[in-house]
Formats: sequence, structure tokens, C-alpha cells
Amino acid sequence: MLCHRVEADPDTCGHKLEKEGFCAHEFCLFFANKLCQQQVKELGLMGFLPEDIQYTINWAAQKHCFVCGESGATITCREMSCDRSFHLPCAVEGACITQFFFQYRSFCWEHCPKQTVEVSPEENTTCLICLDRVGERRSYGTMVCPACRHAWFHRGCIQGQAVRDGITCFRCPLCRDRDVFLSEMLTMGIRIPFRLPSQDSRADEALSVRHSRCDAGRCLCPGGREQAAQEGPWELLLCSSCAAEGTHRRCSSLRSIRATWECDGCAGLASSASSRLVSPSTASQSASSSSSGSPALEGSSHPNAPGPMCVRDHSRLRPSSASLQLTSPSTTSQAVAGPSHSSLVPGTSITGTVSPGSTRAVS
Repeated sequence: MLCHRVEADPDTCGHKLEKEGFCAHEFCLFFANKLCQQQVKELGLMGFLPEDIQYTINWAAQKHCFVCGESGATITCREMSCDRSFHLPCAVEGACITQFFFQYRSFCWEHCPKQTVEVSPEENTTCLICLDRVGERRSYGTMVCPACRHAWFHRGCIQGQAVRDGITCFRCPLCRDRDVFLSEMLTMGIRIPFRLPSQDSRADEALSVRHSRCDAGRCLCPGGREQAAQEGPWELLLCSSCAAEGTHRRCSSLRSIRATWECDGCAGLASSASSRLVSPSTASQSASSSSSGSPALEGSSHPNAPGPMCVRDHSRLRPSSASLQLTSPSTTSQAVAGPSHSSLVPGTSITGTVSPGSTRAVS
């Protein structure tokens, strides 16, 4: 009866109330200029008496909304010299600000409060909530956190976030400031419910569910992929990086001493990241040392040389014995035909491959 809307945004207008033949949204009652709430909320509609509501309806019949042009505009700009009136659902479209606290004041687009932060969004800046672009400057629909001055968002997006969080958890989505941010948003017309954050949404439930399925290429568990024991071969390990995939110990041949496991996708990312850490100078030094001209420098092809290290399972590595070759281009024939009382001929060099765990000799 106050905004002439059958359906309106509950984030802006609140719930619809019906009693004694009157029907109105709760915030349409609070913002109407000629209405005053009684201390006893059981009277009328949340403390608004039926006779007062009827008087306001008759008075607003002479007021036309400057946004939609229809009559019945019960809200007038708080500025004394301004006579612009509007319906509460038309406030956003008309760039009006309605402050949802204390006196429930309303302002038209010309006299409404504006953010005083002297900052503009950089090129291609996106809203932190919907990730769409916010434009090139501050405006009624584009807002910024007054604390960090880097968090940009749309008015509609931050209003939805405020309704979900409630007064206890609502804060800047970037710097997490609460006091300065909360005061600014209330002044700029963001409605923040005085309640605890909602905990029963489907999105929250989906985020709280732990992955509980074996994703191995071939699951060997007799109970199926969903079976997860506390220990033993059918214990389910989740990827230590993403926690989005799992495997039974036996399905991936993981021993009982193995505490963590990584899926193929995360292990591949780790391998590619570690390969980028090898500098060009290191690679060139390895290449030059393998072709230095000494016939004995062929340790890289020795049958006992260890293969490339496995990123995912270091327990498979076994140290092998060192294979040392005592040769010298100038004393090869002497080493073969010479006396056998000395195993180290002066002037020779020690070359070859040294496996992990062995001791390297110095020439």
C-alpha cells in the first residue's frame, strides 16, 4: 500500500507484512515520512498503527515519484529545500540513498552523501565479488573500501554480501577492515542486518563436504571407491596440494609409512615448477663437463648411475655404490703394464659417477 509493488527486492524493502486489512513492506513503513513506530510492536504492523498508515497513504497520494512518475511516493528527500519524493523500490534506480539505521533518513541523488576517498579505479579493475569491471571512476553504483582504497565493488554486490554476512561478520572483502568499512557502508545506504551470518545455504554446505572417493584409474577395493578405512590398505589419502582427489593406499601402491600423496595434476605442476629452477649456466656447465675431452668422463652412461629423482615418491630411491675410474690419458699404458704396488699413479685424475651416499675422492 506504500510502494504500490506486489513484489519488491527483500534486500531493500524487507519482508511483506499483512494485518487488519493493511499490507506493506517493513522498510516502506520505516522510511515513510509521516509514520512513527510505537514502542509496543504488537500494535498494528510492527508498531505502526492502522490509522497512521492510512493518513500517510492519503498524504502520499498527492506526491509523485520523480523516478517512475507514479503517485503515492511516501519518501521525501531529507534536505529541507528539496521536495523530491520517491518510492523505496525506486531508490536504487534514481541513485537515492536510504540509510538503514537510527532515523532511517533518505536523500535524493543530488543531496545524498558521497564517498570522500580521493581515488579512482585503475584500468580493467574488476569487482571483488562478481569479477565484472567496475568502470573508470567512483559513482553511485561503484564503491571502494575507505580503509585500503584498493577493494572495488558494485553497490548491488556489496549489498548482497552484507545480507549474507550480517553485522557481526561484514567487513572489507580485501583488507578485512571492519570499523571504518562498516561505518562507511551504513552511511552510503547499504543495509546490514543485525543478526548472525546465514549458515544454512547450499553453497556453505557444499564447501564443508570433504572429498571421500578413490580416483585411481583402477580401484582395487572390494567395497568400492567410496569405502574409506582409518588405516590399512583401504585408507583413503587425499591430495596434499588440492584435496580434490583421493586414492586408497593399495590402489596407488603406497606403503604404510607414506604419510602424504599428490595427484597426477598437482605432481605435474610441481615437476614443471622445479624444472624451471634449473639455471642456463648450470645446464651449460653440465654439458661442457661431459664433453671435456677426457676418454674416461662417461659417468653419466654408467650402468650403476642413479636415474632421475621421482618427485612423488622419494622412498623408492636406493643409494648405490660409487663407481670410480682411475684413468689418465697420459698414463693409460703405464697403468696397464706398470707395477701393481700402487693403485694411485701421480698425475692421474679421479673421474666417474658418485652415487648418493658415497664419498667423493679428491685428486
